Amino acid sequence: MIAVDDAAGVLHPAAMPHPIFTEEHDLIRNQLRRFVDEQVKPFGPQWEQDGFVPRAVLKRMGDLGLFSLRVPEALGGAGLDARASVVLAEEVGRSTHGGFAITVLVHTDMASPHLVRFGTKRQLEKYLPGVMAGTTITAVAVTEPGAGSDVAGVRTRAVRDGADYVLNGAKMFITNGVHGDLCFVAARTDPEAKGSRALTMFIVEKGTPGFRVGRALDKTGWRSSDTAELIFEDCRIPAENVLGEPNRGFYSIMANFQTERLVIGAMAMAEAREAIHLTYQHVNDRTAFGKPLWDKQAIRQRLARRLAEVEAARQLVHHTAWLDAQGTDCVAQVSMVKALAGDLVNQVLYDCVQFHGGMGFIRETAVERMARDARVQAIGGGASEVMLEEIAKRLGAVLAD
Repeated sequence: MIAVDDAAGVLHPAAMPHPIFTEEHDLIRNQLRRFVDEQVKPFGPQWEQDGFVPRAVLKRMGDLGLFSLRVPEALGGAGLDARASVVLAEEVGRSTHGGFAITVLVHTDMASPHLVRFGTKRQLEKYLPGVMAGTTITAVAVTEPGAGSDVAGVRTRAVRDGADYVLNGAKMFITNGVHGDLCFVAARTDPEAKGSRALTMFIVEKGTPGFRVGRALDKTGWRSSDTAELIFEDCRIPAENVLGEPNRGFYSIMANFQTERLVIGAMAMAEAREAIHLTYQHVNDRTAFGKPLWDKQAIRQRLARRLAEVEAARQLVHHTAWLDAQGTDCVAQVSMVKALAGDLVNQVLYDCVQFHGGMGFIRETAVERMARDARVQAIGGGASEVMLEEIAKRLGAVLAD
């Protein structure tokens, strides 16, 4: 039922049916919101100090079915589409703990989809139950010291040797790389082919001889997520652990980039919106020259402008999720989401720190943490400049639509 304000005779927007999201999405959102409020926000500061999210927390999310939203029903999941990923990203994003959010989203929407999409029957039976339950946490290892957004530049090698492949190389900036259990690794398997036809994905289990964590990386933000440099030295991987077709790994990586970039954008806009909310509360409580800061026109208008920008970007996120759910080619729109959201969240957090004054520079303040977390949003998953090039390639087609 739609709620009506009896006095004004108008509909409350929050009570109106959403044109993109369904009641099922609302149920998932409500469940996530309760989980975040009760089991994340009170404990997140400790996780920031520890440098990782406790496995028990991730298992509880698995128990609630939150790690299988995009897994097809035939494989035991909910069988939902990109809209569910956006709901998940928004709600973990509003936790104010970016490290927690990215730990979850790498597992659900950046790493495990490689297994779900391309895994063999044997691979799915062996690994997927643990992935959905949150007892097997996943990572995806593509980025290297010399190859980030340029996936074709991967230099890690995998050479066939009888029934195995032998991996040698290094990966960098791998989220869930320290404490994760299962890693999906991109390696060059055809040294003669160009990059897009030279890569293969491999399933590499933690504890495999020759596979080790080089070091845990000390980051500016996202401090409650573990991030690693991974080393492969004569690491023997059974050929049955090839994920998908040999030499077709580039295309599986590109296909999953769309979901990755969409959820990062959704997460960023949720963080920005929550930061505006916290700042709105602060400027109403904080007085200067005998009046609340909210009475300063420059402050309230800047917050109003930022909220308008965030709401506009959020609508682009929602529309793009709907396009993806319809099976539409939306690379341009996803690239817009990533470029716009990654830059905007940084602009919003700059203002929120400014309006918190000295408290915005103190580690105990949420917006200080969020400002540090936000910086990587314009880098990870595809730098803003790379995203703008993707849009530019399709500019004519978008304008002709």
